[in-house]
Amino acid sequence: MNKKTGRRLDPATTIVPFGAILILCLFFILAPERSTAALSAIRSFLGDSFGVYYLIFGLGVLIVSLWISFSPLGKITLGKPGEKPKYGFWTWGAMVFTCGLAADILFYSLCEWIYYAQEPHVAELGSIQDWASTYPLFHWGPTVWSFYATLAACFGFMLHVRGVGKQKYSEACRPLLGDRTDRLPGRIIDVLAVVALIAGTATTFSVATPLLGAALTSLIGVPSSKYLTIAILAVTCLVYTAAVLKGIRGVSWLANACMYLFGALLAYVLLFGGHARYIVETGFSALGNMVQHYIGLSTWTDPLRTSSFPQNWTIFYWAYWMVWCVASPFFMGSVSRGRTVKQVILGTYIFGVSSTLVSFIVLGNYGLGLQMMGSFDAIGFYNACGDLYQTVIAIIGNLPAHQIVLGLLVLSMIAFYATSFDSITLVASQYSYRQFREGEEASRGMKLFWAILLILLPIALIFSEGSMNNLQTVSIIAAFPIGIVIALIIASFIKDARSYLGELEKADRAK
Repeated sequence: MNKKTGRRLDPATTIVPFGAILILCLFFILAPERSTAALSAIRSFLGDSFGVYYLIFGLGVLIVSLWISFSPLGKITLGKPGEKPKYGFWTWGAMVFTCGLAADILFYSLCEWIYYAQEPHVAELGSIQDWASTYPLFHWGPTVWSFYATLAACFGFMLHVRGVGKQKYSEACRPLLGDRTDRLPGRIIDVLAVVALIAGTATTFSVATPLLGAALTSLIGVPSSKYLTIAILAVTCLVYTAAVLKGIRGVSWLANACMYLFGALLAYVLLFGGHARYIVETGFSALGNMVQHYIGLSTWTDPLRTSSFPQNWTIFYWAYWMVWCVASPFFMGSVSRGRTVKQVILGTYIFGVSSTLVSFIVLGNYGLGLQMMGSFDAIGFYNACGDLYQTVIAIIGNLPAHQIVLGLLVLSMIAFYATSFDSITLVASQYSYRQFREGEEASRGMKLFWAILLILLPIALIFSEGSMNNLQTVSIIAAFPIGIVIALIIASFIKDARSYLGELEKADRAK
């Protein structure tokens, strides 16, 4: 790293967040009981007392995203007026989808229905058949993708229309904050964003990595252990580090490869699982059920706390995705040059939401079909062993030549992790600079720093399950102020985009 680059680095968004996360980890490890009690109390307070805030935020962003798309703002081209998209729709869509979701989509697609099937609230609503297939589509559907879609348009406008040299959350708030962006309010926003980014990405590895270990154990007989998990994380790190060091070309190649593996996995389960009709019909019914009840699902708060279902699930999901989308929309916006605001938002819904829902419909309804038709009692198996990862392996074991599926699952999960984290690494490395010109890339050293940092925390924390759970709770708590920042960014974009349309209109009159 040369001296000029060193002077351009921003310690506030590099050293401070890194130190904060390390201090948190030490607190978790040295005082696990006290840290768990304190964080659980804060998380419970936010979810129980301010749960409406998260629900209003989720529904509000979804509505605003649709309004922006069909308003005059939606016609703005992210770049010069009339400029053509830099990437084709498939390549662009593959990068958007894979940077927005990690391997946890495969894990939850296979097993989330088991959670809902045992929820008292689902029994109150009706049958497992109707609602255990509907809630996964709702919790992974349009609302969470609206966070990505709207922010991607905001950041794309900032980068490609205004040509802003600071790729930071605070800079996106400048139209409202003004000079305060360069002072304490802006610093707080940036530090908060990076801390949330590190915490959110670290916990994502904790969700699905044990499934990778279980799949490898079943596939090749390697004993399951913490060291196997570390080896998996190390291999994943090598894959996404190699891609990110090659820049955007390596990221796009890996995204395409991930989509092909993902598609092959879904096609095999659908075509050879023996339940294609059930999977399609249940998925179609669940989609209709979700659309019919969307507003009610989005606004139900369970005021009497008869089941606390929205606090445990809907509010949890909205909060988690608010934190997880700190970095991904920056990348999505950066690869959206030449597309209109409307194309970015609706294209994200078309590609992101549809791909996500297909995953839950095919993989989730295969397991649900085994349960409902009496072929395999997945719920009973899970209640007996208490291990959801082994339950998923047992579900896959019902497929013909299930070793093929396990192999596709392992490769797909590694590819999903790699594509998510290489895009996040690119964004985080750029976030570490005070100024960053469009088309410029971070130094290889900075990319390597973030690539290693994002994998070190999960490796360190797998030795303390309680600490990992605490870090996840930190992510959820961080969503509270992050939601306010996201609202500021969207409001700033609307104000600046209206000014831009006024400038174009004035320039046309002057001709």
